Amino acid sequence: MANTPDEQVVRTQLHGKVLLVTVDNPPVNALGAAVRRGLADAMERAETDAAVAAVLIVGAGKSFIAGADIREFGLPPQPPLLTDVCKRIEASKKPVVAAIHGAALGGGLEVAIAAHYRIAVANAKLGLPEVLLGLLPGAGGTQRAPRLVGAAAALDIMLSGRHVGAAEALKLGLIDRLAQSDDTLAEGLAYAQELLAANAGPRRSRDATGLADVEASRAAIAAARAEQGKKAKNLFSPHRIVDAVEAALDKPFDEALKFERTLFMQCLESPQRAGLIHAFFSERDVAKVPEAAAAEPRVLKSIGVVGGGTMGAGIAVSALDAGLPVTMVERDEASIARGRANVEKVYDGLVAKGRMTAEAKAKVMARFTGSTDYAAFAEVDMVIEAVFEDIEVKKAVFKELDRVCKAGAVLATNTSYLDIDAIAASIARPQDVIGLHFFSPANIMKLLEIVVPAKVSADVVATAFALAKKLKKVPVRAGVCDGFIGNRILAVYRQAADHMMEDGASPYAIDAAVRNFGYPMGPFQVSDLAGGDIGWATRKRKSATRDPQARYVQVADRICERGWFGQKTSRGWYQYPQGARTGVEDPEVLAIVDAERQRAGITPRAFTEEDIMRRYMAAMVNEGAKVVAEGIALRPLDVDVTFLYGYGFPRFRGGPMHYADTVGLPKILDDIRAFAKEDPLFWQPAPLLVQLVEEGKNFASLNKS
Repeated sequence: MANTPDEQVVRTQLHGKVLLVTVDNPPVNALGAAVRRGLADAMERAETDAAVAAVLIVGAGKSFIAGADIREFGLPPQPPLLTDVCKRIEASKKPVVAAIHGAALGGGLEVAIAAHYRIAVANAKLGLPEVLLGLLPGAGGTQRAPRLVGAAAALDIMLSGRHVGAAEALKLGLIDRLAQSDDTLAEGLAYAQELLAANAGPRRSRDATGLADVEASRAAIAAARAEQGKKAKNLFSPHRIVDAVEAALDKPFDEALKFERTLFMQCLESPQRAGLIHAFFSERDVAKVPEAAAAEPRVLKSIGVVGGGTMGAGIAVSALDAGLPVTMVERDEASIARGRANVEKVYDGLVAKGRMTAEAKAKVMARFTGSTDYAAFAEVDMVIEAVFEDIEVKKAVFKELDRVCKAGAVLATNTSYLDIDAIAASIARPQDVIGLHFFSPANIMKLLEIVVPAKVSADVVATAFALAKKLKKVPVRAGVCDGFIGNRILAVYRQAADHMMEDGASPYAIDAAVRNFGYPMGPFQVSDLAGGDIGWATRKRKSATRDPQARYVQVADRICERGWFGQKTSRGWYQYPQGARTGVEDPEVLAIVDAERQRAGITPRAFTEEDIMRRYMAAMVNEGAKVVAEGIALRPLDVDVTFLYGYGFPRFRGGPMHYADTVGLPKILDDIRAFAKEDPLFWQPAPLLVQLVEEGKNFASLNKS
């Protein structure tokens, strides 16, 4: 008889008295409806078959069970619910063993902790990362995990979303045994047979004693609640996770399980869940670009970096961390020594924190070569230029690269604003030139804007995306324009902030509103962190082409003229006494703002927090729509990912374009038209935004095309 689809994804086979239940739903054994049905049917067979004395659950392929089936997100739930499957596993009158290899995440770990015994091989990774999608573990995870490992450890695992290695899982009590080999099936069968020989019956997680010390459990819950109050004040699901663990302490198991389900449904209906899941899918979809589909990447086994400053050193560290050999070229011996020192400083910091051994650092640095001669790049596969942001300086570098680099080497520029088409046109091989806009610090920030000039070969673009994957960066394809996606949009919403400041909102009120919206920092704090001189140089560079009719706020120039460039000079929009990282408000800055208002003939008016954010977001979304319409960004989701990973946009809001969809595009457009009555030149509605409103569509509709 042919297998039904459910039987194909969950197979059962009798090994002596042990019923082997194999989940086989490639690529990661996700818990789709067919898997849930298959597991329920397997438990039914185990209960009714007298030949079965124990059950062993394993995963085929590379994982145990890596979580929910993301294809079911947003669809009506299909029975059986995972909660019911886990109850059925736990209620079994015959011992159930989970043998774990690879990922046991989310629902996968909930299945494992519903089993009576757990064994894991050394490579296993266990976790309950639902918080990262705006959810909580909804199939008993918030109830069984605290009973197994205690409230403090369970809260840490659930609130961080982190993966726990097998050795730590054993120490915590999340598993019972660490396998002696990587043969999951053999180890699991041996464990099941050992349990049978010892007459071990079911041992249910619901009866575990991890919460027996009520005082310690309450202290852990109170500490988690206080921490989330500071760290996750804008978020919904972390607080519900704490509530669910508290219920594990205060309610009988079955009642607490129902409460968990109620909280899970609240999370599911939260707009934050939709924002976080949009961010999750967008991060996956952003790498789907036409060039990567059309061409294979070139060989990429070695990297060259021009420049050993902060950015060049950060890029070098990223490449070294990915296992690539790096050759750095600087103009003289002193500069190359500084470049090497900048690279070593990162690793010295890790050694000092105990996150790296001195031996490991030495091995990494053995792959680093410094030189003052461009000829050192003769055999590298890709060179990334990270010199001063001046197009003539960069053209001079590319002239040297054109001279010394081998045929087929990728020549990349790490520019934030400059015309990459002009750089490419200055050499004989424009097809090899691409922009790689890293964000500072380059070894930490995840965003990598891959800027695609007109004449570049498709395989060079594919190579850039392959590099991003090696470096564990999130790549976004961008077209060539001043500032590409992120900095171009930033320039506009920063202007909107400047306008509000001159019109009556203090820079500190604007920063506070932006932080309360969910950003880690406001725009004036960011300016101080990046260095006010950088924006000042850009404004001076663009002054000749600025529309004389456009409003120009001069407050930032007045601050820079005083040599106040932010944190590096201990003063900018804020004061940073004794090198403090957090600024304090500066009355002299407010006096400069007042003087500039008087010079411009502006009578200040009051702005509420809502007023500030409506203008701030309308400017961001409007420019985002222009960037999409011009093809600078392929889709609205590319704008979203750029801002999530490069500009601190609150992840739970999904990105600016997703946020606009949740607010409603007609409302955004109405706001822009209202603001345009004051300043029609700045507030010109993006034609794409107008078109979408007229057609009753949203930005999400463009992500599907």
